[in-house]
This record gives sequence, structure tokens and C-alpha cells, in this order.
Amino acid sequence: MRLGVGVSGGADSVALLRALAERRSELGLVLHVAHLHHGLRGEAADGDQQFVGTLAAGLGLEFHAARVDVAAEAAKSGESLEEAGRRLRYAWFRELMATVPLDAVATAHTRDDQAETVLLKFLRGAWTEGFSGIHPEVSENEGRIVRPLLGVTRSEIESYLKQLGQSWREDATNRALEFTRNRIRHELLPELERWNPQMREKLVQMAELAREEESWWSAEIDRLAGQLLLRGKAVRGGGRATTTEEAEAVALDRTRLAVLAVAVQRRLLRRALRELGGAADFAGIEALRRLALEGAAGEKLELAGGLRAERTPRELQLRRKGPAAEALPEYSGSVPGILDATAFGVRLRIDAEGDAAGKKAVVRLWRPGDRARLRYSSGPRKVSEILDRMKVTGTDRQSWPVLVVEKRVVWLRGAVLEPEAGISVEELP
Repeated sequence: MRLGVGVSGGADSVALLRALAERRSELGLVLHVAHLHHGLRGEAADGDQQFVGTLAAGLGLEFHAARVDVAAEAAKSGESLEEAGRRLRYAWFRELMATVPLDAVATAHTRDDQAETVLLKFLRGAWTEGFSGIHPEVSENEGRIVRPLLGVTRSEIESYLKQLGQSWREDATNRALEFTRNRIRHELLPELERWNPQMREKLVQMAELAREEESWWSAEIDRLAGQLLLRGKAVRGGGRATTTEEAEAVALDRTRLAVLAVAVQRRLLRRALRELGGAADFAGIEALRRLALEGAAGEKLELAGGLRAERTPRELQLRRKGPAAEALPEYSGSVPGILDATAFGVRLRIDAEGDAAGKKAVVRLWRPGDRARLRYSSGPRKVSEILDRMKVTGTDRQSWPVLVVEKRVVWLRGAVLEPEAGISVEELP
């Protein structure tokens, strides 16, 4: 295995490198050392890079180093320094796996890191999978990230290095209390251990339990999602629309959702959001559940990430927000002819006889006061009433198109109208 080892110069990563180097022949490893300079801490960080390079050379290992500007990236992205640094670090690991190439990269996360991560996730309000903490192995497209030291404590690591007579670098920022993880490490966890001396061990056990539980749930939700998450948009007469725009929608049948356990309801809703690139916290998921199970037809909910939920008579529909109804254009042409109303996803052939020829035809949004005559009805009805009968609600209702010839509605999506004198309309594929 061609294995990169992420080495910062601190005790944990130096111990990982030394342990792997000691057993590389036995394990069949070709080791590479990877060090990322974060552009922070000035000369101290330069010293870290020099230290790691010297250590790699002493072990006869190939050394890879790169430099990023974490502070600038954090300012640009709005992330904390910790978040930006982690993202850039793993992006570089993936690059190394693709270009060197490497089969995997090993990082030096420890049992103490695991306990701190679980507690941090709890404080931030993670879902249960967040309590699984740091995973021993993560698969990326380019290779794997492995964490061989997750069962080892920091005190064991320092004892090991002292036995070897191996020095390491101390990062002064590891004690800076403006960083959340440092406050957990130096303040919160020691305080909790006054209540329960086994607190770190309990947090690590929680991570293992959560990881196995989530592995089972993941497979179960995959199975249920294939049955219950409906792609696209329901259309009259059965089936679902599959145009590019309408495919950016996921729906759940309200009746089938209601009979499921609450735990399954929440996970399916979260899965539906993820399929559209969205997410929600506990309050957001509960608002979706209320809308699905108790909301009125036509009620909608704005969600983060450019998503919208709508309650229809039968479904809870989730979709990306389309253009505002008032922004949809009008399309005009002469009769007879073909009108391509692309914003509405419709193409109409308009044929005419006699005096109807030469008149202007317009595809536009329906308006209050518009009337149309359903086939076999006694007279014209308000378009709003026809939409009520068709159970068209929410955003669909706001953006429903009509074709008008000289103020007369001669076509209404989804409705069968009585032909106007001399005019016939056909929807084209």
C-alpha cells in the first residue's frame, strides 16, 4: 500500500509516523510524508515544516509539502479558521492521492480527539449520526482516509515518544481558548470529569454505538427511500413529470408517511432534502412533519438552501424554488402558428379558420377575472374556480399558464375546454 502520513510535527502525528515506519516492511507499506503549511503562526510554522522534512529524510521517506492561506480562505468563505483549515487539508490529501498517487492517507486522530469531537457535535446540536464522531476509515473518490490511532490516548503517545527519545513540536495555539475545541479540551472536559472520571471513555463508547446504529439506519433508509420518495412532479392522469426542472423535486405520499414511526418520518424527510442538496435542523424537520401531517392543502414552507415545501391534497412536495411567478414572461404570436412558451414548459400549435386567422395569441399567467368554458359545461367559469376543481394549489397555481386570443381563454393547462369559434389548440411534445 502506498500510504501518505499527514504529519504536522505535533506529538500525535510524529508518533503515527514513527510507528508506521517501524513496521512498514512487516505491513508492506510504501510511506510518504505529507505536511501542509497553513500560512499561520509565521516562523513557528516554518519551523514545523523544516522539522517534519528533516524527520522524513532521516527515515528515508519521500516528503511532500504545500502551503495554503487559511486566514484568507476563512475570510472569503465565512468559516472559522478551524473549519477552513480542515477543508483545505483534506482537499490537499485528495489531491495527493490522485497525483502521487497514493492508496490512502493516514491521520493521527486519537481517542482523546474522538471524545472531544462527540462532545463538540452534541454542543452544536448534531443529529444522531454526528455522535459517531471520527470514523476509523472514510472512502473518497481518490482513495481512503484512515485513522490508525483512534484507540490510543495522548498520554500513551507521549510515553511512546519519550521511550524512543523522539522530540516533537508544540503548537502554542493548541492552548488558545478562543478556539472552540481548545475550550472543550482544557475547560469543559476536565470539568465534566469531575462529575464522571470515565467521561472520555463514555463519549468514545457513544461514538462506536452511534456508528453501528447509523450503519444499520443508512441501509434501511436506502431501502425505504426507493419505495417512498417520489422523483419529479405528479401530473393529472397518473405518472410523474420528468423534465429537467420538474426532476428537481421530491415528494412523499402523506398517507404512507403518516403510518410510519416518527424516527423513520424524520429520516426520510432529511433524506429527501439531501437528494435536493439541502438540510435542516431539528426545528426545520419538525416544521416539515407538521406541514405534511397537519397542514392545509396549498400551504407552503420556505427552507434553507433555495428549497420550498408545499402541501398538496395528497403529497408533501419539496423542490428547488423556480422563478417568481411575476417574473415569468408572456409569449405572443399570430394565429395560426406555433408558440414556444419555454418558461412554462409548453409548446402549442394554434389552428384557425375564417375570421380567427391573423389574430394575436398570447401565452401568459392566468389572472383574476379570466374565464374559460369547460367542454360540455353550460357556460364560462372563472379560471380560479376551474383550478380549485383541478386541485391546483401553491406555487403551481400562481404560475399556471393560459392561452388567450383577443381576451378569450382558449387553452388552460390540464383542462379540456369547449373550442372557440374557428380556433383549435394542440399541445406539442
